[in-house]
Amino acid sequence: MSVTSIVGTRRSVKADAVVVFVAQGEKHFKTSEKSLTSEIPHLTPVFESKDFTGKALQTALAYGGSATSASRIILVGLGDFASVTPERFRRAAAMGAKRAASIGCSHVAFEISTINELDAASIAQAVVEGSILSQYRFDKYKTIKVDGTGSGVKKVTLFADKAHQKAVASGASIGECIVDGVVLARDLANAPNNEIYPETLAKRAAEAGRKAGFKTTVFNKKKIEELKMGGLLGVNAGSVRPPVFIVMEYLKGPKNEKPLVLVGKGITFDTGGISIKPAGGMSDMKSDMHGAASVIGTMYTIAKLGLKRNVIALVPSTENMPSGTAYVPGDILTFMNGKTAEIDNTDAEGRLVLADALCYADRYKPSAVIDLATLTGACVVALGTVTTGMMGTDEKTKNRLRLAADKTNEYVCELPLYEEYEEQISSDYADIKNSGGRNAGAITAALFLKHFVSYPWVHLDIAGTGIQPKSSHYTTKGASGVGVRLLTEMLRHW
Repeated sequence: MSVTSIVGTRRSVKADAVVVFVAQGEKHFKTSEKSLTSEIPHLTPVFESKDFTGKALQTALAYGGSATSASRIILVGLGDFASVTPERFRRAAAMGAKRAASIGCSHVAFEISTINELDAASIAQAVVEGSILSQYRFDKYKTIKVDGTGSGVKKVTLFADKAHQKAVASGASIGECIVDGVVLARDLANAPNNEIYPETLAKRAAEAGRKAGFKTTVFNKKKIEELKMGGLLGVNAGSVRPPVFIVMEYLKGPKNEKPLVLVGKGITFDTGGISIKPAGGMSDMKSDMHGAASVIGTMYTIAKLGLKRNVIALVPSTENMPSGTAYVPGDILTFMNGKTAEIDNTDAEGRLVLADALCYADRYKPSAVIDLATLTGACVVALGTVTTGMMGTDEKTKNRLRLAADKTNEYVCELPLYEEYEEQISSDYADIKNSGGRNAGAITAALFLKHFVSYPWVHLDIAGTGIQPKSSHYTTKGASGVGVRLLTEMLRHW
């Protein structure tokens, strides 16, 4: 997918289709109608029919004839003028791109003009994100490709007047970097286990680092044993593939700035281990490393953007397999910091590998640590596939994430970590046990992790938001890439 920004008009831009956004509101809509019909007379019947009103995500297709260089004009509604936001533009751009793709357009141009006090750069960024992400498909293994109509948009052009072109170009560039990170995360999390397993995940992280400009170090099993990462080694015990511990370093901020550390759960396939999962839906467990995918995608994005920040990312990665050597309920594991945990359920493995990574993060004396993990089905029950569960000890970082969520629409909702829940993970034989049962499962999982932090910390449970059951707007079925836009927005405005 290529993105360009130019100075141009609806009539002069050359593309398969030109998308024009129109908002509701009598005064604004009438002004848009007058401007559009005077420039492009073929649009007159569209407005006279009253079929198109500017309602949010409504579309109308017309043909410009000799009045335009592009043969097609697609009008997309933004909804009420007074409440237009960047998210409206993301969704409207996605709708415009989908409509264009459905009629075989491969090159689509979007008009960028300011509205409702939104600046041109923010609008351009939103349009790039919405249009390109809506076209994402994980189809590398399909040998029969779809030809002609519906094959997808391959080129996006943003056009504006000369006064706004510089801002549009800046916003488009930011949007393109963010899209690249989201697509990387989606590709990693959608890939089957015979493509992405610990060793190849590490290789892909290193490749991303070489391309974008961050350092990647990969610890092998011997090094992991030296570090006494008993959680990561315990979960790995049933797999023939060895674990890895991936360290990514992006240090472009001031030397005296404490780094932010990101931690991503990297279970490349989760069978549940000895506490094996039901067969139905188990294929989705190729995406149980979405936390790792999101962290790698975020590092790729912030490096491409050249942010002046110090950021470290850690990924503990293994498969969780049942075998004669697998860890079993009743086992007791000792973690990097010396704490012990009784295994109640081998399918509560994500918190075990994260625990060692959270211990390792302490050596950086971080300003804060944020971990992302497809951790609990309980979080899906509580918040569905729309909102990420947020828990932790650091109010400042939680507030920063809330602000970023408001701008990106990657929603977060805080769940409490009251000490009364601790009783559910108490153990008769070890410091804690790894499962507190069904009730408050997302909370007790976070409380387990809390035992391994000694710094400001926030936990994001993306079990629901990471794997989407159906396509919606600019998110397609399967891996969503959630977290990349959220964390990037937070880091850009830290």
